[in-house]
Amino acid sequence: MLPTPNNPYSEIPERVCELAQLCRETSTIEPSLYTKFEVNRGLRDINGKGVLTGLTEISEIQSSKTVNGESVPCEGELFYRGYNVRELVAGFLADKRFGFEESAYLLLFGNLPTPDQLAEFCKILADYRTLPTGFVRDIIMKAPSRDMMNTLARSVLTLYSYDNNAEDISIENVLRQSLQLIALFPVLSVYGYQSFSHYHDGNSLYIHKPDPELSTAENILRMLRPDSKYTQLEAEILDLALVLHAEHGGGNNSTFTTHVVSSSGSDTYSTVAAAIGSLKGPKHGGANIKVVQMIDDMMNELSDWTDETQIGDYLLGLLRRQKLDKLGLIYGMGHAVYSLSDPRADMFKQFVEKLSKEKGREDEYKLYATVERMAPVIIGEERKLYKGVSANIDFYSGFVYSMLDLPLNLFTPIFAISRIAGWSAHRIEELINSSKIIRPAYKNVSPRREYVKLNNR
Repeated sequence: MLPTPNNPYSEIPERVCELAQLCRETSTIEPSLYTKFEVNRGLRDINGKGVLTGLTEISEIQSSKTVNGESVPCEGELFYRGYNVRELVAGFLADKRFGFEESAYLLLFGNLPTPDQLAEFCKILADYRTLPTGFVRDIIMKAPSRDMMNTLARSVLTLYSYDNNAEDISIENVLRQSLQLIALFPVLSVYGYQSFSHYHDGNSLYIHKPDPELSTAENILRMLRPDSKYTQLEAEILDLALVLHAEHGGGNNSTFTTHVVSSSGSDTYSTVAAAIGSLKGPKHGGANIKVVQMIDDMMNELSDWTDETQIGDYLLGLLRRQKLDKLGLIYGMGHAVYSLSDPRADMFKQFVEKLSKEKGREDEYKLYATVERMAPVIIGEERKLYKGVSANIDFYSGFVYSMLDLPLNLFTPIFAISRIAGWSAHRIEELINSSKIIRPAYKNVSPRREYVKLNNR
């Protein structure tokens, strides 16, 4: 059962609150010291560009081009193993087939699969999409967490106990473990949600087995829905979401976490659990949830969803810390790397309007589209930004997931279901190419002090 509100493990004693203030007083570093010692906070330089810490052949983000010797912003592009993702998406859509499995193969093995190789890969995933006997009852359904990412991490760590070669980090064994995790992530995520929904919300418990003949996207919808039914468009757009989230350069937080933990020689399950913990954060994988909450709040507050004056006033209120969580952010706008455009958002958007018509939610789509158009202008004027600001993929993905009737609790696990392909490729690349543990430097800025005996303090 879930912990009750008065559970002593959840309460914060008054004395602990007092001690927390002591932590603040002794752990706050003078901001000017970061400039003095030229510290690249967040592993970014003064211009916000990521500090080069490694090499990869897995994916590339392009946000600028060199013109006359100078770097200038350009429309964003994303490449998997040298292939433009726009072309990959256009290819499988033209063939009217699903693309996630093909993309995962490409990321892992470096080349596009032949028809026979793709069929074999899908068969391997289907064969691995079975949990150990009793795992659902004994692990997933015991003490279900309110957070599905925590449930997913716990399940991954528990799988270690079922693996007789869990500590073997040979490439052959790590690949085997990676393929199993790619196959099992949809099952672990959906079953984790079904258990939570049953024990916390009192809903009926549905445990549908995956169908070996179906794609990853189709199986997610099949396992999640009580009647296991879905439309072709629903499956296609969820598959596209999986493709676009599968990988995004080696520098994103969770992938870098994968490299860091892999470099220590740790096992696959511990490495992936650490990456899950990173992705869970609202600054990373949880961003689309914030977009949905923002738009919901906007719809509740606006008397007319088409009134651009009202929309503009709300967006200004967000930036001025007067609306929603008062953090001064318009969620889904801007990206750490892209400036003019996020190619994933561009590709995703072409399906959003189509799905909104199928679901009868065209008015909401029009509001999203208006916010996408107005927000960059308002941000530029209010913050005096000269770097371009555009919608990122999180802006529309949450809306799509809600139209697919995916519960909010599963938004970030869907991201993980996709990104495990990229994490796996990067873990293998790290193990093959580096024998050094990743250890960045931190400069100590505290003064030296003389020890004082206990009775003299």
